[in-house]
Amino acid sequence: MAYVNHINIHNQEQPTCVINPNFHLVGALIPLNPSFLLRMEEQRTQSLVQFMLGEGLVPSEEEELKRKDVILKLKQIVMEWIQRVAWQRGYSREQIHNTSATILTYGSYGLGVHGSDSDIDALCIGPCFASMDEDFFIVLRQMLETRPEVSDLLCVKDSKIPLMRFKYDGISVDLPYAQLKVMSVPDNVDILNPFILANIDETSWKCLSGVRANMQILQLVPNLEKFQLVLRCLKLWARRRGVYCNLVGFFGGIHLAVLTAFICRRFPNASGTALILKFFETFAYWHWPTPVMLQDIIPPMNTEHSLMPIQFPSGTLEFCRSNFTKSTFQKIRIEFLRGHTMTREIMRPDFEWSSLFEPFPYTKKHKRFVRIFVAATNQNQLGDWVGWIKSRFRSLLLKLEEVQGHCDPNPTEYIDVDEASPNVVFYWGLQPGRSNFTNIQSVEKYFRNYISNGYRGYIGRSDISIVESSELPKDAQSEYVTGRESNGYWAYPAYIQPRAPVFSHYLPHYFVGYAAANSAVDYPSTGF
Repeated sequence: MAYVNHINIHNQEQPTCVINPNFHLVGALIPLNPSFLLRMEEQRTQSLVQFMLGEGLVPSEEEELKRKDVILKLKQIVMEWIQRVAWQRGYSREQIHNTSATILTYGSYGLGVHGSDSDIDALCIGPCFASMDEDFFIVLRQMLETRPEVSDLLCVKDSKIPLMRFKYDGISVDLPYAQLKVMSVPDNVDILNPFILANIDETSWKCLSGVRANMQILQLVPNLEKFQLVLRCLKLWARRRGVYCNLVGFFGGIHLAVLTAFICRRFPNASGTALILKFFETFAYWHWPTPVMLQDIIPPMNTEHSLMPIQFPSGTLEFCRSNFTKSTFQKIRIEFLRGHTMTREIMRPDFEWSSLFEPFPYTKKHKRFVRIFVAATNQNQLGDWVGWIKSRFRSLLLKLEEVQGHCDPNPTEYIDVDEASPNVVFYWGLQPGRSNFTNIQSVEKYFRNYISNGYRGYIGRSDISIVESSELPKDAQSEYVTGRESNGYWAYPAYIQPRAPVFSHYLPHYFVGYAAANSAVDYPSTGF
């Protein structure tokens, strides 16, 4: 799988001009020579690369080496782990020597479009005898906890994709686990091979889907470097314009990756600049809910995919998981149209890339906001509590749409510095012209009942109110949007659970680690 250390805009094949050679200038159509347009496209692409570097979107060589070192060390730990598990099972010395497990990356890192502050999505794949409950969440966790490079380790067992989250040498890592029905998993395991995936459990199938989607995309795009260049830009555009956060109904990384791959396949010889122009031109006038597909077979659709169906590129008949609502769908379409309007002028001498990425002006678009305040007594409790609440944000957004119409959820997380306790604050724009909506108490009561149902962790504070734009803190009025999307995972907090020693099922007197004393309890899913 390829990664990006630097961006090379000079491609081997000769690019084809796909931009209209009839150039608009002060109301007049001026035909331009295609070869001249190609040179202009090249210059625009070079200026785009410089813009990206100035924004810090491309990690330095030192940062790249550090991430690769983290992956290498995790692979070594996993190999040591699986041989220890094989020994616990009583396998022969030869079997222990021949067994293996591996780590495969996916997400933005696997696609080569990660930034300096991006985490690493890394999937641990083990053989049939290594269980998730005992071997992954106890034995491997115990081994990671003893490493001085590992900190902030958290086990998330109750989400649809169970995982361990930790920092390795300061880099955040999400590590789920998939179990294959084989005795050994080599580094070059082909997880697109249907025979390898035969008879695996549902959780392992879901965990493998992200890696398989990455592999499919990387195989389908005609030019990897152009794809990575365009996807990096579109992720920045989506963050700045407030349409990048799956939990509040906007794009997730997989949605943008598929849309970008679709355009790259449609215009295989276009330059990076032309691909961005064609992206906005195509989706500004796309006839939704016509699905966007990288393959020819249409998966079955349900209400979740009624607005913006985007095919999930895993080789199976399914769509990307989405949380789009009427409000977020409307905003995305408006932003597509804005992007198209701006990139139509991409060949003008005075065009600046920064204009496309201007932060969304929330305080100019909305006079009133829903303020969602979440707090806890300490930072650890806050992380769990916020994660749980964010995993339930879709229901709050639908309720607000029901009682007052359009709602624009700003994905950015703020902090109320006047509050003594650790907190996170969200500000969601309310529909202009609906100033008569003041009964937020009924919405707050509904949401409190909803989030308290099934949560077993520490229940912190959550308040919902309506504020005027003039009441927003300065950082929320600055019109700078990070669009940071933190994951909506939560965990039953380890610090309030009694812990008990666990012994191997296969070697009854062999101690493997500690687990929650009541770990047999089935915790509810976050629905994330």
